[in-house]
Amino acid sequence: MRWEGNRQSDNVEDRRGDGDGGRVGGMGGRSLGLGSIVIALLASWIFGINPMTVLGLLDGGGAAPASMSAPTGHKPPANDRMAAFVSTVLADTEDVWTAQFRQMGKSYAKPTLVLFEGRTPTACGTGQAAMGPFYCPADQQVYIDLSFYDTLQRQLGAPGDFAQAYVIAHEVGHHVQHLLGVSGKVDRMRSQVSEAQGNALSVRLELQADCLAGVWAHHAQAARQLLDAGDVEEAMNAASRIGDDALQQQAGGTVRPDSFTHGSSAQRVRWFRKGLEQGQMAGCNTFDNKAL
Repeated sequence: MRWEGNRQSDNVEDRRGDGDGGRVGGMGGRSLGLGSIVIALLASWIFGINPMTVLGLLDGGGAAPASMSAPTGHKPPANDRMAAFVSTVLADTEDVWTAQFRQMGKSYAKPTLVLFEGRTPTACGTGQAAMGPFYCPADQQVYIDLSFYDTLQRQLGAPGDFAQAYVIAHEVGHHVQHLLGVSGKVDRMRSQVSEAQGNALSVRLELQADCLAGVWAHHAQAARQLLDAGDVEEAMNAASRIGDDALQQQAGGTVRPDSFTHGSSAQRVRWFRKGLEQGQMAGCNTFDNKAL
């Protein structure tokens, strides 16, 4: 991926090394081990919408209080290559979505990307590294512990810088959904239906975010020729590796489609590819498609 030398976003807050973020704590202060969190959330946290939602919190209300005061963030060090990478990817999403919203006659409110270690307070509760990257609609911020990229490569078998960019683009896709009112509507609907029906709605929300990540890649490539040979394959591999069926199999359990919250590997690949090839937000309407 050809990203070096491109614009970096100013909307990056570095909390690494601040507060007591090195220890992994629990929601609301209850201590949870890293292994137990990963096992409990394996089928739903990777690239997911705000993982606090998985734990029963709804968009726009009922957020658990953070168990620690917010640290004072700062800009990432200029010589931090990984921070420079995610800052550059975020800037590229800003450029693409600003243009897309302008075409709709709307203004794009840029999200903040927060870098942290271990755990950090958010408007949605205490975010933890074990949850993977996530988006909090209450403060319109994307959170990531950069050590996740080691997990993506070593444990999930999805290496590559474009796979890493896909992580950011997917979470920004949730921000786009929030700005357009999609995620709030889905949360309200999910609170009124059965668990299985709620899971099905979550799958459609997640697949739409995958498609929106593809839309970003389409326009970024057209404008700036970011992609090297093999980059698309990296993203497709990442999408395949984090399908609900693949994660359930990796965890040694039975594949249960009714418990899916993000979609199967094939579905995630299909919708990312659709966004990438078409570059049209209208093509990402997963809610009106009977066959996913």
